[in-house]
Amino acid sequence: MKMRFLPAFAVLLGLSVSPAMAQTPPPPPGWTGSASAGLALTQGNSDTSTINAAYEVKRETGSPYVFKSAGLLVYGNAEGEATSDNLALGGRLERKLSDRTAVFGQVQYLRDSFKDIDYIVSPQVGVSRILLKNDRTAFDVDASVGMVWEQNPGLELQTDGAVAAGQHIAHKLTATTELTQKLTALWKMDDFGDALYTFTSGIAANITAATQLKVSFLDTYRTRPPTPDVQKNDLAVLVSFVYKFD
Repeated sequence: MKMRFLPAFAVLLGLSVSPAMAQTPPPPPGWTGSASAGLALTQGNSDTSTINAAYEVKRETGSPYVFKSAGLLVYGNAEGEATSDNLALGGRLERKLSDRTAVFGQVQYLRDSFKDIDYIVSPQVGVSRILLKNDRTAFDVDASVGMVWEQNPGLELQTDGAVAAGQHIAHKLTATTELTQKLTALWKMDDFGDALYTFTSGIAANITAATQLKVSFLDTYRTRPPTPDVQKNDLAVLVSFVYKFD
């Protein structure tokens, strides 16, 4: 009697454990992100070269905290003289409040020689919200407040309060092609007419499962440059090879 009961008990135990195991959430992804680089050269009537390099990383451990960082370098040279020199870096630590809402602290850094910006450093705290997320589209916005320090050639260091906002969209056109768009804005509290806007959009097509060819458009607009000789708007078109990792 006991011998007949044990196999039946084992079957019932297996049936009760299997659904629970099937519902176990997948492990957190850890580090994910991408690195990209591009190079353009011309020779003949003019000798020019332009390089761009960028990265994006994200760290998730299964806790409410998420770390993100991104950077972009654009450098151009024509006839032995620099024509562009731009470096942007950012880091953010988020604390999830729900699946769609998070609070964060972040630091942004910018150097742009042709806008007469030795550096802009701005630490901020704020809130982000995912407005739309499905298999094809992700759309999120954020707002933050903090401080900004700006150093320009030959001028004194400027210190001010700062207000920032941003939005980001990623949309899969096909299984192998993705469209992205991002807009960020930084305003100085003492004078909201003094602002820095950065707009980027791009389209990327898969070459392999881990690599892409990407074409991006970058527009940087400063409402009040440090000197009258500096133009407000800078445009760039970047072509790069992207490697994704997870």
